[in-house]
Amino acid sequence: MTDVHAPRPVVEHHGTDAEPTAETVFLVEGMSFWYDDFRALRDIELDIDRNRITALIGPSGCGKSTFLRCLNRMNDLIPGTRVEGRIEYHGQDMYASEVDPIEVRRRIGMVFQKPNPFPKSIFDNVAFGPRINKIQGDIEAIVEEALRRAALWDEVKDKLKQSAFSLSGGQQQRLCIARTIAVKPDVILMDEPCSALDPIATIRIEELMGELKQDYTIVIVTHNMQQAARVSNRTAFLTTEVNEETGQRTGMLVEYDRTDRIFTSPRDQRTDDYITGRFG
Repeated sequence: MTDVHAPRPVVEHHGTDAEPTAETVFLVEGMSFWYDDFRALRDIELDIDRNRITALIGPSGCGKSTFLRCLNRMNDLIPGTRVEGRIEYHGQDMYASEVDPIEVRRRIGMVFQKPNPFPKSIFDNVAFGPRINKIQGDIEAIVEEALRRAALWDEVKDKLKQSAFSLSGGQQQRLCIARTIAVKPDVILMDEPCSALDPIATIRIEELMGELKQDYTIVIVTHNMQQAARVSNRTAFLTTEVNEETGQRTGMLVEYDRTDRIFTSPRDQRTDDYITGRFG
């Protein structure tokens, strides 16, 4: 906790008011998430639009990353977890019994907090997904296109056979983005993709996100409110409520709106307190 009244992040993106109504990619209604008998998230309701960047902000432990993983069913891999309520993806109940979670994860790719290239060459990292998914086409062309889209081609085109571990941290993260988009997803989820990077690499990733949203829907978890203000179109603020008897902390959505409104005129005092540094 701090009494310092921090300055608000500067909202640098423009044109939000002029953006036309977009197609809804995700519609989340009354969603709760459980680890066995522990409810980690409750009553989440929001919609995420196509070709927008949606930021999830809030204090540690409020369930931002847990919610992100609900959007591509990554939490299915954890025994004892379950989702209540409804998450629709293009109007389809994503948790319906007939939905293949593997296909969900192909369409909804994920970039993690720490760059995690495979112990393979740069080329084979990007080619891995198209190969196992049996994507038709010239694999060399697919790899080049993905690396170009990830703003990495010019830096690696002459060393594609070298280990991915030879790259810098920022380059490795862009390689992971290239690996994600090589399978032609619809959505890219990013879980604090810049937290392990230096400021210059962070700027490169932020610029890249701005370019990628022309073709992809992006949802990003970030602890960096300046970053949320710079890159996102809409922002969701989550916080935790504590059960006084058990001490268990459950994440909940406080406010979800256009990013400029969240950072300049939030409707909820808790949002204002968090953004200005009076909480968290």
